[in-house]
Amino acid sequence: MRPDQPVRYRVRRPALLPVALLVLLIAEITAVVLVARAIGVLWTVLLLLAGSAVGGWLLRREGVRAWRAFTVAVGEGRPPHREALDGVLILFGGLFVLFPGFVGDAIGLLFLLPPTRAVGRRILGRYVTRRSERVLRVRSTRGPVIEPDVTSPTVRPHRPVIEGDVQEPPDGPADPGASGVRH
Repeated sequence: MRPDQPVRYRVRRPALLPVALLVLLIAEITAVVLVARAIGVLWTVLLLLAGSAVGGWLLRREGVRAWRAFTVAVGEGRPPHREALDGVLILFGGLFVLFPGFVGDAIGLLFLLPPTRAVGRRILGRYVTRRSERVLRVRSTRGPVIEPDVTSPTVRPHRPVIEGDVQEPPDGPADPGASGVRH
């Protein structure tokens, strides 16, 4: 760091992912123990296996549907924003459902079922938008100045403007391809 730059302190957020995984693990163990006490160990194991099987089938069905929607959007030439968010949510939902546990199955089903996935898509979309605006704002104040692409047909380079009138000879140009300019 150069001496003329101010010192910036960066406050880091605590790592939420390990804490969330620990809370999820404790909730899963608690739910399995409570269900096993209520219906028995064998029925609990069968219920966990059935939940994983149904979740896997639902993951496959919704994943194929989301992939088709993604390819249709790309084929139509429009940005596949919604389809990409659906794909991310289905991936997370599938991960939650495939691992045994009642709490994870419930969370995974929220991501896999289309009506509740729409709510998740809105939340995730807002988060991604806020995050990208923050990153772009920081980078735009620190990054290099980007010059416009003068070869682009929409961006014209700055050239001096010379005002004047164009006059054609009274009988028009002698050659149809000529512009009337004489050298």
